[in-house]
Amino acid sequence: MLMKSTISIIMCLFVLVVTGCSCGTDSHMFINKDDTQVTASSRDAIAETFTGKVAGYIENGLTIFKGIPYATAQRFELPQRPAAWEGIRSCRAYGPVCPQAIRTGWQSDELAFAFNWDDGFPGEDCQRLNIWTPGLEDGKKRPVMVWLHGGGYSAGSGQELPAYDGASLALSGDIVVVSLNHRLNILGFLDLSAFGEKYSMTGNLGILDIIMALEWVRDNIAHFGGDPKNVTLFGQSGGGGKVSTLLATSRASGLFHKAIVQSGSMISAMEPEYSRKIGIEVVRELALQPSHVEQIKNIPYQTLLSAGEKAVAKIRKEAEADGFQPLIFGWAPTTDGIFLKEQPFDHEAPKTAKNIPMIIGTTLHEFSVSTYMPDLRNIDLQKAKEILKDKYGDKTDAFIEAVAAAYPGFRPADLFDIDTRFRQGALHQAEVKVRQKGAPVYMYLFSWESPVLDGTLRAMHCMELPFVFNNIKKSRHMTGGGEEAFRLAEKMSRAWINFARSGNPNVTSLPEWDPYDPGTGATMVFDNQCRMEYLHDRELISFIFEMNKIQ
Repeated sequence: MLMKSTISIIMCLFVLVVTGCSCGTDSHMFINKDDTQVTASSRDAIAETFTGKVAGYIENGLTIFKGIPYATAQRFELPQRPAAWEGIRSCRAYGPVCPQAIRTGWQSDELAFAFNWDDGFPGEDCQRLNIWTPGLEDGKKRPVMVWLHGGGYSAGSGQELPAYDGASLALSGDIVVVSLNHRLNILGFLDLSAFGEKYSMTGNLGILDIIMALEWVRDNIAHFGGDPKNVTLFGQSGGGGKVSTLLATSRASGLFHKAIVQSGSMISAMEPEYSRKIGIEVVRELALQPSHVEQIKNIPYQTLLSAGEKAVAKIRKEAEADGFQPLIFGWAPTTDGIFLKEQPFDHEAPKTAKNIPMIIGTTLHEFSVSTYMPDLRNIDLQKAKEILKDKYGDKTDAFIEAVAAAYPGFRPADLFDIDTRFRQGALHQAEVKVRQKGAPVYMYLFSWESPVLDGTLRAMHCMELPFVFNNIKKSRHMTGGGEEAFRLAEKMSRAWINFARSGNPNVTSLPEWDPYDPGTGATMVFDNQCRMEYLHDRELISFIFEMNKIQ
């Protein structure tokens, strides 16, 4: 029973926590200096947009804008271009965050310390974006990297973690970094299509917001020193799921040219059968007459969210009885037949993804069980076997042998901590992408373990983020801020930058990074000693796959 409760805890945390050449080993000493000058005036850092001029600020050689409106929308309506304004609009502070439930992670002092969240202030007018750029109107066409935050499809924001700050990445790579907020949870994914044509795409409003942001980038980013024809979309966890969804819709075609999915291979969406049932149940829970469903726009958010949570719980039971068990159920994109016509990467890669190079990967431990259950941290092998028998029965020894084959020298806690679910989804996504015989896909596994909190964080979900953004110092509560972390961040962020520039992540400071192929299983392992692995965990992943079919 411990195993079953553990899995339940982990999945809840997933939804709610709920993705060249070397710069040299000393470059972080400059990038992370604290004594930088800030310039903010009516004369400096002024940029044109299609709705009016915006004012940012200059810090450490970068021009930074925050909270730029890229769209506007009434509740449960399609996003529209924001209204134009006169004069210069100050865009120097982060904008509103989509309203959401209270983060359960705050209940853990250790997690609150490590992640150091900034939940911002809520507002339904949350369609805002942020830009970090080395230059304005300077004639350069820099690669653009657009970041999509995690939190499933229910929570999070473009500013919630210190790692998300785009300054180090923009400065070290001479690129333009963009992050954004969009509608989430019931505001972004409540399917009301059962109540008429005007609500036909309400189940995908959160993704439609992102498309509006990408259109904004296409139409405006040249004024910010960026190249609208070289845009890389990258995201982690729920953000990776958003990337995967956008790869599967023709409405996003041409808006980005490369894609990175970090711990977010959510390869399936909601089926309309269930998303519509949730919408109907929400209206019923709110005691609204179907003929007056428009009154839902006036319901206080907390009342609306509570009704939504009850509806999702009820319909989830029906779906599970039918055998429908996606990674995320309820607030997620839906195959509405209009915006999203088919499941993203379910059985095959979407045609719209064929010519887009990809990086796909996971962390070694993702939702590490021992991080949340201290009794497992120093467990011995015999006790581990007894617990695992609850899940694997007479296959327990075979499971342990598969772990040993993949990770020689494993310790008993690894039997609970090593991720297989996220890795399995990532491998599937990579394999169907390869079958297209189009642009290459590169696979990675992040295995660096943080020393913070006596090493209990391990290579957990989100641990790669400070390394991708080269924000070790800003994220020192999570990384410790040691030299090993700085060195790995230089390598990993440079690989991401090179991929954004050329579609190839290879850098001189890393071993040759081969494109993924099912026959070789080529995977770059990011650790203190980076290395290529080939089919290292094939036996383990195959074992888990077969067990899932039995169960």
